Amino acid sequence: MTGKTFKVSVITPRHIVYDGQASSLIAPAELGYLGVLVNHAPLIANLVPGKITVRDPSDRTRIFRSPGKGIIEVLENNVNILIDSIEKTDL
Repeated sequence: MTGKTFKVSVITPRHIVYDGQASSLIAPAELGYLGVLVNHAPLIANLVPGKITVRDPSDRTRIFRSPGKGIIEVLENNVNILIDSIEKTDL
């Protein structure tokens, strides 16, 4: 599914929570939720507590709840989320 997806890594100090392809991502930044799609412009932002939603290429939605803070980096169809702690709550 190259061309319609991008790579997402969600990482805490203890382990890799998610490492795979996505068609969209929504994350809680300081100034509100931000959305990421394929070919997004480069971005670095602080994350605040909230829900991180990842939609994978098979249209499955994965929801992670983060009670802590972190950062998100978007660069060349790679998204790295480094977060204090996170809980997976799939639909």
